[in-house]
Amino acid sequence: MSRDATPEVTPTERTSDETVEELIRHRLSTALGGWRGSVETALPTIAFIGVWSWRQDLKLAVWCAVGVAVVLAIARLVQRSSLQHVLGAVFATALAAFFAMRSGKAEDAFLPGMLLSGGYLVGTVVSILVRWPVVGFLVGAGDPRAAEDPFGWRRDSGMVRVCSRLTWVLVALYAVRLSIQVPLYLAAQVEALGVAKIVLGWPLWIGGVAVMGWLLVRGNTPQELEAVRDTAARASDAD
Repeated sequence: MSRDATPEVTPTERTSDETVEELIRHRLSTALGGWRGSVETALPTIAFIGVWSWRQDLKLAVWCAVGVAVVLAIARLVQRSSLQHVLGAVFATALAAFFAMRSGKAEDAFLPGMLLSGGYLVGTVVSILVRWPVVGFLVGAGDPRAAEDPFGWRRDSGMVRVCSRLTWVLVALYAVRLSIQVPLYLAAQVEALGVAKIVLGWPLWIGGVAVMGWLLVRGNTPQELEAVRDTAARASDAD
């Protein structure tokens, strides 16, 4: 076989997803969680705001939120199901409780979340600038070969471009969260902060995923099929 010849790609060598956008849609659906995780994340906040609005008792509100998170974790253990989302809720609730109890201000329960959003905002922007977009890691997590080649997605320049566009959606989400929550925090609007935290949590994330889906449906970026090219190169060298 000549080194300049273009080998024919057999059906078994082709990917089932014809474009980068189709592949990303499939990978993201594998990597994202379901509705139960969103409920487990929101319930401790709902308990905190409910008790605070009823009694204006910071300690009672904090302990009720922590209690709800612990009950959710116990339920997961009894059912022998994944603790991934509920452990995140337990940790976030404990951290929020620490901040609120330390200062004695109920609004400080929301400070860790705002600081985290600020960190994510900076991190997502930097990831785009250095061409390691955050969404690419989610796409890589959905790859069945992730354990062997976790950064394989970066070899496809089209994949990097599309993941960068999708990561800008995340940047917008974090910017929206901070633009609403920071003024409420500075004004010590605890009840409004609680509502904002819930609405700007999974509901906003679902809206962001919908925007990503719209971008993916509109796009038509061809894959570079690195694996096929590597196979072809090895075959040419062998000849």
